[in-house]
Amino acid sequence: MLPELGHVALLLALLFSALQGITGLAGAHRGKESWMAVARPAALAQLVLVLVAYLALTVAFVLQDFSVKYVADNSNSLLPLVYRYTAVWGAHEGSLLLWSLMLAAWNAAVALWSDRLPATVNARVLGVIGLVGVGFLSFMLFTSNPFERLLPGAAEGHDLNPLLQDPGMIIHPPMLYIGYIGFVVPFAFAIAALLEGRIDQRWLRWTRPWTNVAWGFLTMGIAIGSWWAYYELGWGGWWFWDPVENASFMPWLVGAALLHSQAVTEKRGSFNSWTMLLAIAAFSLSLLGAFLVRSGVLTSVHSFAADPARGLFILAFLGIVIGGALTLYVLRAPKLEDGKPFAATSRETLLLVNNLLLASACAMVLLGTLYPLLADALDLGKVSVGPPYFGTLFLLLMAPLVLLVPFGPLTRWQSEQASRPLAMLAPWFAFALVLGVVAWFMAPQGPWKTAFGVFGATWVALGTLRFAWTRLKPGSGRYTAEMLGMTLGHVGIAVFVVGAMLVEAQNVLREVPMAPGQAQEIGRYAFRFDGVERVQGPNYIADRGHVQVFRDGKPLELLHPEKRAYASGGQVMTDAGIHAGVRADIFVALGESLGGDTWAVRLHVKPFVRWIWTGALLMALGGFVTAADRRFRQVPRSQEPGR
Repeated sequence: MLPELGHVALLLALLFSALQGITGLAGAHRGKESWMAVARPAALAQLVLVLVAYLALTVAFVLQDFSVKYVADNSNSLLPLVYRYTAVWGAHEGSLLLWSLMLAAWNAAVALWSDRLPATVNARVLGVIGLVGVGFLSFMLFTSNPFERLLPGAAEGHDLNPLLQDPGMIIHPPMLYIGYIGFVVPFAFAIAALLEGRIDQRWLRWTRPWTNVAWGFLTMGIAIGSWWAYYELGWGGWWFWDPVENASFMPWLVGAALLHSQAVTEKRGSFNSWTMLLAIAAFSLSLLGAFLVRSGVLTSVHSFAADPARGLFILAFLGIVIGGALTLYVLRAPKLEDGKPFAATSRETLLLVNNLLLASACAMVLLGTLYPLLADALDLGKVSVGPPYFGTLFLLLMAPLVLLVPFGPLTRWQSEQASRPLAMLAPWFAFALVLGVVAWFMAPQGPWKTAFGVFGATWVALGTLRFAWTRLKPGSGRYTAEMLGMTLGHVGIAVFVVGAMLVEAQNVLREVPMAPGQAQEIGRYAFRFDGVERVQGPNYIADRGHVQVFRDGKPLELLHPEKRAYASGGQVMTDAGIHAGVRADIFVALGESLGGDTWAVRLHVKPFVRWIWTGALLMALGGFVTAADRRFRQVPRSQEPGR
């Protein structure tokens, strides 16, 4: 009866979510403290109930209860135990349950740690989150029930998608969903502030750590997803501008703009309306990502579902949330007070440019992602928008941002003499430029990308460290966790830039037929093919290759790329052999048999590819460290009535 218990728990969670939303918003509107007090326990009850449902589905997978349709569709008796746990979120219904669990966790966390907000603001924040919960729980219960029964139960299940039978599946979706749904907190705060008709800087100080944590988790989720696709799909790339990849990247870009805009609003009282709009946009783009993945409007290796009814439900939910939020914004945002004026040479101006560039990049990605869908819907023909469009325009928009990053921390608020930060950074700019020129002449291929990568990374890293030095030297004041987080984030940008540009410039690929004993050379590396053997896995049969890699004539590593045929359905997957290195990855993938003992083999040398994910993780760490700043936990209690 556990599946029925899980179903009942979700129904009760829906009721508590509706109770939270109605009592929170109506109580704040009518000034009834007894109504507002209901929102907090309702939020905690919702977490308990969704957790019960999640555990019930997990037990069904572990015990292989094939009378539950979702379990029968995504597991079988051969599936290893660890993947029975991850199969819970391996398809649409279960991933939506995981999404709801993450939302309930954020909801409960806000309920527990929002007591320093005024009672009406707190109730409105919880009320908005409660209504969002109503939307997701309704979507799951009425269109995507994970506890639907099969009568009679299946004797054997199908299988979890072989792509998902990987350790990356354990980490990537939870990290991504925590980030996605975490933007509900700044969204709810923005709606609450618009309903209040004003923004108190103390309230905004409270919401900044939540935004940083959500953005940090989203950064980790995207980075881990990129790494997973790199080694699992067998093509050796780290980003393809796939529509579902873009769906996670758009809220990340707007979230990055929001982090900086919140800092200006909290510290200077400026950008009030713009900060509210970014908070609405970040969560709206998260919902758009859910629509793209679950509606069936696009084809992607990352998409979950192709059910038009589900897509229509999400589209309606998307319209209500975005339409309602933007309508409220149009009505209330003009009433918000503006902050102090600032000069053209000031930190506010630099952060405004930062925001405009990030928002423009997001708009560019949004246009490239949705245009083919719109063209098809309007019978304008099939249109493909691929990496050349995204890569070129993104580089053009981000290049000015890379140039401006070191100036921001060294520029004063409100007004600054341009000569001061210029004088501080001029030697480091010259040094970075010299290194870039040297890299241009030394690059074996792709000189301009190599030069820009070396110059940009050196410039950002040294400029950021120059700021750190100004704060660490004696007599310069405290070096806070917020400053350390910013330093880590900006150094992460530098590490990412050098990794992304150099791997794009100097990646070498060979696709060659190889028989046992044959060798191929790529620069310093040699690859000797030692044949293929058939091996038995837990739920697959694999052709395992043996490729000995040499560097400068010395053995480096014996790699074992595989082609796996899974027992259920016979789907064939590629598992690459990778030698991971700080300076370069050696990537070998086994292709098709060409007859006899000859196989197609894909050989890659990928310089600095690991720096991409290292840089992303440094950025995420910067977000977490910033959120830990003591200043955000020292918000004075409100003296307003009701507190």
